[in-house]
Amino acid sequence: MSTSASPNILSLSAANDRELVASAVTGLEGGFEELVRRYQRPISAYVYRMVGNYETALDLTQEIFIKIYGSLARYRPEFKFSTWIYKIAHNAAIDHLRRSSGRERSLIVGSENDQYDLPIESEGLTPEQQTEREERRVEIESVVRALPTAYRELIVLRHSQDLTYEEIVEVTGLPLGTVKNRLFRARDLMRQQFLNRGITGI
Repeated sequence: MSTSASPNILSLSAANDRELVASAVTGLEGGFEELVRRYQRPISAYVYRMVGNYETALDLTQEIFIKIYGSLARYRPEFKFSTWIYKIAHNAAIDHLRRSSGRERSLIVGSENDQYDLPIESEGLTPEQQTEREERRVEIESVVRALPTAYRELIVLRHSQDLTYEEIVEVTGLPLGTVKNRLFRARDLMRQQFLNRGITGI
């Protein structure tokens, strides 16, 4: 019994997303669990950056994967699976923000190749440099938090989750021109706020 389980686990880990969806839809044990293993961390990180509360993000992430499981039969394989689940996560986060509008939310932006990068690693930094980095992080959080939701959500998708413009179009349902214009405007608003606060070099 145990000898047959190992190849199954190995085959699931080697399967692509579409194959895992197909196996989950047909009831094969482990298909959906492997999808959760692959996407739970990035989806929960995205939701956290949107809602700014750890416990809320965990609850929403659980709801999102329940919704994903219930919707697997409607997934169309011509679409990228990661984009499809980000759309579900996006809708859940936006619905939550609408319900809780007016509450204080925090958000950290940054990805490896972005001008707003917020490196987590602090090896080799002096205490003064660590303090400066923390102050900069707080300033950036404050600036992004002040963005209108329509701009903030695109900044998160593009600069935290590293989605392409085309993927953002699929996730949000917005026209490509609108996505590009809002991102341009969001970056411009952030740049103005940085300058107003005397922050340069970001």
